[in-house]
Amino acid sequence: MKRLLLIVALLFPVLAMAGTLQPLAADDVAALLKPPAHGERIIALWALDCAYCEPNLEALARLQRAHPRDIELVIVTTDSIERRQAIEAHLQHMKVDGFPNRAYTEATPDRLNFLLDPNWGGETPRVLVIRADGSRLGISGELTPAQLHKIR
Repeated sequence: MKRLLLIVALLFPVLAMAGTLQPLAADDVAALLKPPAHGERIIALWALDCAYCEPNLEALARLQRAHPRDIELVIVTTDSIERRQAIEAHLQHMKVDGFPNRAYTEATPDRLNFLLDPNWGGETPRVLVIRADGSRLGISGELTPAQLHKIR
């Protein structure tokens, strides 16, 4: 019984974050970019006014669900967390509200863009793949089947 309580206590912070929009500030970026212990962390960057973001998020969610032990999906909107209601409604509509979700909090979003990926100009959608070996892959635009295959 003590063992079960310990497991629940260790998992509670992770479970509490899933499905809840959390702020993303400059101080949070290093932890987000840290390579996972195994597999891959996919950071899906999107915006409310982005035409290709919805199909990308749906494709990445399917990929993560097919490989739940190997892929961690984190969804980050470049919109301000001040637009929380619109962001959360859109996440629910896309059925990706159960994943960890973050929203920008900085007054200068370009700074967060640069910290996340110095090679990124801020266009959405953008996907960052961070592998356990420390390698990274950045993809901008609508994901093709070939790009999805590269991710996995």
